[in-house]
Amino acid sequence: MIALDDLDRLLRESAADGRLDHDERLELRDIGQQATADQVRFLRNRAFDIARESMRADATTALDVLRWLEQVVKTLEVAAIGASAATTAFFSPGDACLRQLQSLWSNAKRSADACVFTIADDRITRVILDAHRRGVTVRIVSDDDKRFDTGSDLDELVVAGVSVRTDATPYHMHHKFAVFDGATVANGSFNWTRSASSNNFENLVVSSDPYLARVFAGHFETLWSRFA
Repeated sequence: MIALDDLDRLLRESAADGRLDHDERLELRDIGQQATADQVRFLRNRAFDIARESMRADATTALDVLRWLEQVVKTLEVAAIGASAATTAFFSPGDACLRQLQSLWSNAKRSADACVFTIADDRITRVILDAHRRGVTVRIVSDDDKRFDTGSDLDELVVAGVSVRTDATPYHMHHKFAVFDGATVANGSFNWTRSASSNNFENLVVSSDPYLARVFAGHFETLWSRFA
């Protein structure tokens, strides 16, 4: 158990010069990752108390104190999330990217939003349809030109009741990303086609980083609304 006195000391020492230097940030992050929820709450509350005390003692330091407080709060937020979110990479040729996508679709519980240039690999189409049938809310944004390519599965998905929108522009909707349950992102050069697995040199990065999930989910919503 980390002593509360030690936590208070760390904060007061870092506040002395009105900044949280690199070593202090690392120490605070490491402590935050080991601390209980109550201890993290104590750290945050003590940081605000120390900031108020400092500004009462010398109002001219208010800007530096507020910057220090912001750094402390952000570092604690990172600590609460974890040192590093799980992020992995997969490559083709080979079935590594395909298998990972199949796993993500198979394990989706509530929602799956995909923004992809094309869907022409029936092995991926099958897991999308399976997710749709078991009640996962599936939405897909794709390229309007690629929809009419030989082998495209978009119309099959539409007929099955999957919500599909296309870009309806003279340009290409060239993304290849998906967000599962609002928490896991799959993104990379990997096209959802058979040739991407069997022949092409591609990559797929899968991450549960909360910031990335929010950014990609937000961009999907923008495109979904734009191409309504």
